Amino acid sequence: MVRLIVDTPGGTYPVHIGQGALKELKPTMARLEPTSAVIITDSNVIPLARSVGKLLKGARVKAAIYAVPAAERSKSLAALGNVLAFMERKRLDRGGCVIAVGGGTVGDLAGLAAATWLRGVQLVAVPTTLLAMVDSSIGGKTGVNGLRMKNAIGTFWQPAAVISDVDCLATLPRNRYREAFAEVVKYAVAMDRGLFEVLHKDSERLLARDADALEAVIMSCATAKALVVARDERDHGPRALLNYGHTAAHALEATSHFRVSHGRAVAFGMRVAARVALTLDLCTDRLVNAQDEMLSTYGLPEATPSASLDRMMAMIATDKKARRGRVAWVLPRRIGYAEAGHVVPRGVVRRVLRKAIA
Repeated sequence: MVRLIVDTPGGTYPVHIGQGALKELKPTMARLEPTSAVIITDSNVIPLARSVGKLLKGARVKAAIYAVPAAERSKSLAALGNVLAFMERKRLDRGGCVIAVGGGTVGDLAGLAAATWLRGVQLVAVPTTLLAMVDSSIGGKTGVNGLRMKNAIGTFWQPAAVISDVDCLATLPRNRYREAFAEVVKYAVAMDRGLFEVLHKDSERLLARDADALEAVIMSCATAKALVVARDERDHGPRALLNYGHTAAHALEATSHFRVSHGRAVAFGMRVAARVALTLDLCTDRLVNAQDEMLSTYGLPEATPSASLDRMMAMIATDKKARRGRVAWVLPRRIGYAEAGHVVPRGVVRRVLRKAIA
């Protein structure tokens, strides 16, 4: 097991990664000394949430469990209201702690609830999906979706600890496990050539869920994100690199009414971004092909659900990172290096998208 320290203006906290990392929950509670606690989870991982509850009892902390449906619709203001009402019924006080047990949806929802309840209570993240371990559990972004925009309503609220137990991934459905590699490939293409080489060399071990290989990859991604967040906690500059692939991804998710999973949408978005970069002579065919091959290796094929080109263009125009109607794209220059802030002509985006969703 390894430990990483994330140091941001909003808080400094440990990230525990490895097999059996859940054993760190007891000393974490001893450090935080919560006066009360609730566990927010989803319908897929209730048994694991109950196990976490038992571990808390060993730390002399009693926690009630609230489960939301395991679906993107749980990232809504209505769901947030239900979670906050639960906290009120359970009398979670200002010394209390919210423990998020689940994937990205639970983490975003529980994080926003922790940030807003009594103007902020402690949060401990226990991610149970690979996607959440490598990305969303670290950095303090919380939020729910608006009527049209993904993650439109939220705030920054750093957790007090993140506990990523690789054993939690053993029962993750095959498709959900593989689609998380879109975010891993994102880090590799945009920031870390060495990680790209590891993903190529260790693909069989990673696809077989080898614990040692997974621990190394999760640590690489978590370290990359921690370094970026330390420099730009509130997403005003360098943190934009973490949005590689997300401009088209969020548009696809919204256009499909969130029927396309986040991981597969990000894979689609990276394919689009690379082809935009190629069209603008910012990268070579070699990069596009290398990224395509890597995504395919991890079960992220090019085929995408049919989508309305006009609606996709409209969604991209309303991207929450847009300024004065201008969308800033993150585009790759070479494996391991991408640049943020590119304003791409609308015609280029439309041509690339038309081919991507044909």
